[in-house]
Amino acid sequence: MKLSDFKMLTFDTYGTLIDWESGIYNALQPLLDKVPIKLGRDEVLELFAEFEIRQQTETPTRIYSALLADVARAIAVKWQIRISDEEAIAFGRSVKDWPAFADSPAALDYLRQHYLMATVTNCDRISYMGSNARLEIEWDAIYTAQDIGCYKPSLRNFEYLFEHARRDLGILPQEILHVAQSLTHDMVPATQMGMTKVWINRRHGQEGLGATAPPQGDYTIEWEFPGMAEFVEAHRQERG
Repeated sequence: MKLSDFKMLTFDTYGTLIDWESGIYNALQPLLDKVPIKLGRDEVLELFAEFEIRQQTETPTRIYSALLADVARAIAVKWQIRISDEEAIAFGRSVKDWPAFADSPAALDYLRQHYLMATVTNCDRISYMGSNARLEIEWDAIYTAQDIGCYKPSLRNFEYLFEHARRDLGILPQEILHVAQSLTHDMVPATQMGMTKVWINRRHGQEGLGATAPPQGDYTIEWEFPGMAEFVEAHRQERG
């Protein structure tokens, strides 16, 4: 099996292409400034992960910007600090400010020459527009949780991908290679759906899972790279 055996790449965006951990941590600074004790970055990110996946499970049809505002409120309760509606909403709208990883735009530009390209994201349409501008890519398809009506790791997100890729782009499931960072949101359900996968292990060399909740279920990984640049280099070498 080779990387070039596939016709379409599907991506998770946040954590894979967008540095959401930096974005989340920076956007939580107004709340962190109110906490009387110093909290470690990973401690903050792990708390976010716990509340985010809980909220996604409890309110699967809530758009991501509003869901993030709810997560900020839950974090404030945990930290026993006050949060205004304006602060919660600002955190919910912060996605557009989350930075892209330095290697993402060039990698996507290269891969665009060899594959159809789509993202399957837990984001909402409006918030994603800001991230898309940072990535500088014209996707063949953008499948958001807002469109689908639920969040990954629900299998419905991948069923929606299969359905629309076949109908709109003429791509069969076995012709898709899924590229993602999250074991929980992507590797586990994509494995259950029989997909072939590339794990972009952005936390390579770090302990813990950061802003991603622990995976619930088994998964396989066909390829692993620490970043998008290494993925591109492997593709180049394969092509000779």
